[in-house]
Amino acid sequence: MAARSKARRRALEILYEAEIRGERPAEVLDRRIRDSEHRLAEQEFMERLVEGVAERRERIDELITTYAVGWTLDRMPIVDRNILRLGAYELLWSADVPDGVAVSEAVALATELSTDESPKFVNGLLSRLLELKPSLSL
Repeated sequence: MAARSKARRRALEILYEAEIRGERPAEVLDRRIRDSEHRLAEQEFMERLVEGVAERRERIDELITTYAVGWTLDRMPIVDRNILRLGAYELLWSADVPDGVAVSEAVALATELSTDESPKFVNGLLSRLLELKPSLSL
């Protein structure tokens, strides 16, 4: 697995844990860094993802809610919700990540970690955001 893919997975784990525990992502991130015996190759990228999602979570959730036809945020599995948050952040605010990579990495996480229907759902929603990206006020 490539270093950035590992960093994305770790960022997702942190976002998931924070939501499950009702903690701020920064608290979980700090604990993980403190408890780690060594620095990860792409730790800065992972930190940027977690911090970026946390900083823009309200707007990201608004976009997901608006474009997730037939689904509310609360009905989505927690892992899917956080994969979408991570994918939306990369797609809309990470200039150094190509759009196609943001979508395909999110779909890969959904394929590996969620239900059989999740990859199609994640792909559809992020593709819709990509289509609307030029007109979205961020």
